[in-house]
Amino acid sequence: MKNIIPPVKGTRDFYPEQMAVRNWLYATVRSVSESYGYQEWDGPFLESLNLYAAKSGEELIKKQSYMFTDRGGDEITLRPELTPSLARMIAARQNELTFPARWWSFGPFWRYERPGRGRSREFFQWNIDMLGVSSPEADAELVAIAAAFLKSTGLKPDQAKICVNNRRFMDSEFERLGIPQEKKAEVSGLVDRREKMEPQAWEKDAGEVGLSSRQMEGLLSLLSDKTRWQQSEELVRMFTAIEALGMADYVQFDPNIIRGLLYYTGTVFEGFDVTGGVRRAILGGGRYDNLLRDVGGEPLTGVGFAMGDVVISLILQELGLIPQFPVTPAEVMVTVFSQDLLSESYALSSDLRGAGFNVFCYPEPAKLPRQFKVADRMKIRAVLVVGPDEATAGKVTVKDLTKGAQETVNRGEVIEFIRKLLDGH
Repeated sequence: MKNIIPPVKGTRDFYPEQMAVRNWLYATVRSVSESYGYQEWDGPFLESLNLYAAKSGEELIKKQSYMFTDRGGDEITLRPELTPSLARMIAARQNELTFPARWWSFGPFWRYERPGRGRSREFFQWNIDMLGVSSPEADAELVAIAAAFLKSTGLKPDQAKICVNNRRFMDSEFERLGIPQEKKAEVSGLVDRREKMEPQAWEKDAGEVGLSSRQMEGLLSLLSDKTRWQQSEELVRMFTAIEALGMADYVQFDPNIIRGLLYYTGTVFEGFDVTGGVRRAILGGGRYDNLLRDVGGEPLTGVGFAMGDVVISLILQELGLIPQFPVTPAEVMVTVFSQDLLSESYALSSDLRGAGFNVFCYPEPAKLPRQFKVADRMKIRAVLVVGPDEATAGKVTVKDLTKGAQETVNRGEVIEFIRKLLDGH
C-alpha cells in the first residue's frame, strides 16, 4: 500500500458522486429560499476574532474556533457560524438597506469538535433570516420555509417534524409557577437538557436548581401539555399563519424546545428526524431581538434558522430520498479515430456544444472499443464516430448505446438526429 496522506481529521472528500449530492442540496435550498423571495448573500470565510468575541459564547471562541494570528499580527478565525458576519454587514449599511431584509446563504464553516456520525469539523450550512420585522407571522414564514424544505426533499410529516415553542410564553408560565426572575435562565437550561438526559439524572439536576415540590410538579405538567400554547396570543397567531401557508402537517408545539438561552428572545423551533427511537436534530432557529447591539448598529429584530448539511444528507441517504444523478453531465461522446482525424472530431464536438449539448470529446486517439467502454461506464447514450470513410463522405456514425443500434447520417443533419435520439424519438 502506498503511504497516501489522509485528509485532515473532521473534513470530507467530495468525489464527483458526493459533489452531486452537495450540489443537489444547494439547489434545493436555493429553490426553497427563492420561492419565498429571499436574496442570496455570503460573508468572508475569515473573520476577526473580535467579531466573535462580541457576538458569541466563550466556548465557541476558546474551544471550537480555528484561530490563528496572521502575518500582520491580527487574530483571525475561520468562521464557525454566520450570524456575527450578518450583524456586521447589516450594521455597516443599515441606513441603505431595504427592510424587511430577507437573506439566505449556503457555505462552509469550521468548528473544532469531536468528529463522529453526523458531525464533522468542516461542514456546509444553510442560513436564512428575515430582518426588521417582529410579528408572529414573520416567525411563521421561517417555520414554513423549513417545512417546505423538508417536503421538497421527499420527507413526509411522519418522518420529520418542526417543534415550536416561545421563550416569552415559557417565561410567563415560569412566573405563574412562582419561579423568581433570577432562576428563570437556570430553569430554562434545565428544560433544554431534559431530552438529552436520563430521567433520574435530570430529576437530580432539577433538585439542585432548588424548585419546590409544587413548582416541580407544575413544571412537569407544563412540559407535558401540548395544548397550553393556545393561551399565548403570539403562538396562536403563528400557528394560524402556518396553517394558511399550508405547512401545518409538519409543525407541532413542544414546550420542551428551549434553545439559545443567551440569544433567542421569542419563538424557538427545531426540525427533527422522527423515524427512529431517538430524534435527530436537522435544523434550528428562532426570533432574536439583539442582532446589532454588540457590533455598533441600531437595534434590529430578526428571525431565522440554520441547517447543516451533514445530518440531513445522512437522513436522506438512509431513507433512500437522494436522487440518482448522472455519472457525467455529458450527453454525447465524440470519439477520436486517429491523430489525422482529431481536428474533425474536435470541430464536431464544438458544433454540438454550440447547439446546446454537453459533449465529452475523447482527448486522444485510442481503439474504438476502449472509447465505447468509457462511454458505457459513464452512461453516455450517444457516441459519435468520424472515421476515414465518414470523413471522406461528409458523414458521422452515431451509436445508441442504450439500444445497441447505430446509423450513419450526413454531417449537416447530425445535430437534429442527436436531438431526436436524446428526446426518445
